[in-house]
Amino acid sequence: MIINRLFTNVCTTNLTESRDFYMSLFAFDVRYDSDWFIHLVSQESGLELGIILKSHPIVPEQARQSSSGMYLTFVVDKVSPIYDKVKALGYEVVQAPEATEYGQMRLLLLAPEGTLCDISSPI
Repeated sequence: MIINRLFTNVCTTNLTESRDFYMSLFAFDVRYDSDWFIHLVSQESGLELGIILKSHPIVPEQARQSSSGMYLTFVVDKVSPIYDKVKALGYEVVQAPEATEYGQMRLLLLAPEGTLCDISSPI
């Protein structure tokens, strides 16, 4: 079987707040925008992220609860410019940039909808 696309849908109660978070930190463009779903696509890589209203009937009941057991990892060229933006915009930092044992710089953020975001770059 060939997989043609794979992207994550982030469930939220506030589409605009979540959209603004991801667009302000990463080079995403809005490909589709409605009152229940926003489809973001990276300007440079073509990677996709969906943001969906948690209360919309299309969202499975199991996905309407707060998520756990997963987090989003964004691998970028450098963590420091993202960290500077995060501080300027007042987003919640879970862990300030820190060198890992496997040779990456890692920043942990909490997105407005509660998704844990791992922002990593090679050292």
